[in-house]
Parts: sequence; structure tokens; C-alpha cells
Amino acid sequence: MSSRSSRNPLLALPGAVAGVDGAPDSGVAAHHGDPLAEQRAIDRGAAVVDRSHRELISVTGEDRLSWLHLLLTQHVSELPERSGTEALVLDHNGRVQHHAVLSHVTDTVWLDVEPGTGAALLDYLRSMVFWSRVEPRWATEELAVLSVVGPEAEVVLAAAEVTLPGQPYASVPLAGGGLVRRMPWPGQDAADLLVPRSEVLTWWRRLRSAGAAAAGMLAFEALRVEALRPRLRIDTDERTIPHEVGWIGSAVHLAKGCYRGQETVARVANLGRPPRRLVLLHLAAGDEPFPAPGDPVTLDGCTVGRVGTAALHHELGGVALALVKRSVLADAELLAGALGEGAAPATIDPDSIRADDQGEQPGRAARLRAGRLVPGSRPRTEKR
Repeated sequence: MSSRSSRNPLLALPGAVAGVDGAPDSGVAAHHGDPLAEQRAIDRGAAVVDRSHRELISVTGEDRLSWLHLLLTQHVSELPERSGTEALVLDHNGRVQHHAVLSHVTDTVWLDVEPGTGAALLDYLRSMVFWSRVEPRWATEELAVLSVVGPEAEVVLAAAEVTLPGQPYASVPLAGGGLVRRMPWPGQDAADLLVPRSEVLTWWRRLRSAGAAAAGMLAFEALRVEALRPRLRIDTDERTIPHEVGWIGSAVHLAKGCYRGQETVARVANLGRPPRRLVLLHLAAGDEPFPAPGDPVTLDGCTVGRVGTAALHHELGGVALALVKRSVLADAELLAGALGEGAAPATIDPDSIRADDQGEQPGRAARLRAGRLVPGSRPRTEKR
């Protein structure tokens, strides 16, 4: 399936520079002339970012919520109209296969997913329909994603005659088709507009006229890295479980079961610790070329993790998300990148180590008190 029926018209705008061919974001603008200035525009006001390369699936039918509830990690059986959430699809071992942002609007659940992942997710959903009264459908040709980010995002949207809902992931229909959804990242003030793809250029100009600066994916990604928000297949690999990258809570509901991979999720949450954790690295080189996704993170010549997204932040300099072993100390002197001259000295931002990584799980503590677990031992889920 093609994610677009024709060339992205926003790439023809003056100053738009497309992403690198073959990269995940090649279908949209990397920047509009100055990525650092675009970040500052987001921090101080608001900017619109073309994310129309993302893929969309719609699910309709009277069983849509109860059916999705059985397949996804999130509790969606009673997802109210005009609300949303994030959710995952796991394999039988609890490893992440798909990530989606959901919006429930006008009797339809929209699944907004990473470029290049929609076709596989749709195939899986269709294979699980059986007798359920649902219709999962490819919707990428219908709607395109534009994101408005920054402290003035709500002001800009109001000037464009768009009312932003109040709660994170809350979603309301747009006049003329599509929807607007409040997002809790990459900053505190952000919104996704899913607009008719045939009108994406009209919407871009409307938001620019309402006061939004133009920004590209380089600016958006730098702020996402700062916010410690992972992207599937870039900041994750084939072994990633939700606990490692902060998706417990935001995309995984621990009080529900009956989905593929749930046993691993519950076991690690209650008894174990994930073998790796997502951290923010500060890159000493501070400028490009940055390590690429999948490049190793090493300590004393031994691989202890993998690099995800690397970016140049307008205040922090060179930064990257990385999955590293839990045994790596916060003050470790690391190298990030291909071994040899391409590896850059890197340090972990201690504030990026999540508080829930440092406590004791209730189930593990109970087993220790009962003498059923030796202190310092690790469940099988940690021996990967």
C-alpha cells in the first residue's frame, strides 16, 4: 500500500527541504531553512509541522471497542466518544510490534501509526475479525496529520477557527472532515490535526495565516527526544518490551488482560525489572554527523545498548535516545555510534532515569519477604 497517492504538495512550498531519501521521514520536510530557529519558534510561540507521512487505519462497526480491547494493550472497551489514547500490539513474548495513537470520533476509531507500519498492522487486524461486527480499513489516503506545537498552539488554533479540547488525547471533529486531538507531547501544548488529505495545503496555509511558524521534522524530533518519547522501529528493536521505553501507563493498562503478550507485561511489572531502559544521552561531539538508529552504545569496549533517535537540540546540543542495560550507571563514560572514529563520547542525563525504574515492584517485594526470592536474583524475563 502507498502512504500517499501523489507527491506531498507541502514539499513544493518555498524553503521546504525534504528528509533524506530512504529515511523514515523522507516523505515530509526536514526543515524550512533553519532547524534551530524552528525549535526556538516552537518554544516561544507555535509552529505547524507536516507529519502527513504517518499512516492511518479506521475501525468502524458496532463491536469496534470490544474487539480492539481484546487485541490492544490499552483499556478501550469503554473508550468514550471524542476521546483517545495510545496503545500497542505485542507478540506472544510481550515484545512490541505496533504502536498507535487512537481517536474515537463519530463512531470510528482512528489508529494513527508510524510510516511503513500500517499495512502490517491492518493485515493483523483483518486476520482477527472472525465473527466480530467490525471493519478495519486503510485510511491513509483520506486524512493527513499536521501537528501544531508550542505554548501558543491553542491561540493559533483559535485564530484558525479550531477549538482544541481540554484533556490529553481528547479528539473532536473538524468542520469539513477530520479531527483535532490534543497531545501531551512533544511539549505541554501540542495538537494533531487529521485533515482531509486533499485539503492539506489549504490547512497548512490556514494555520500559517493564524500565526504558526513553519517547522520541519528535525525540530519536532529534537523536542520529542527531549521529552523522552520513543518512536517504534527507531528507538525500539525486535526485543523491546513496553516497560523499557516508558509505555507502561501511557500505552499499556496494567489492570486489563486478555491480549497477546499480557503474561510478560504482568510478570515484569510485578516481579521483575526490564533488562534495559530508555535514557537521554548527551553527545560530547555536539554536532552532526550523529550516530544512526541501531548503532551501538559501548562501555569499555563492550556493547551495553543501542542508539535510537539522535538530534541537535537548540539548548542541549547533541542528544540521543538510547536503550541501555539497567546495569549501566548514570555516570558511566560511554561511546555512542559505530565503533572506531565515528563513535562519540556520551553521558546519561540522570534526570532521564525514570523514578519507577528505581523502586521495588510490589510482587517482587512480597516474594522477598516470604523468602521465595533471593535478593539480587533476576526473573527469567531479565536474562535476555
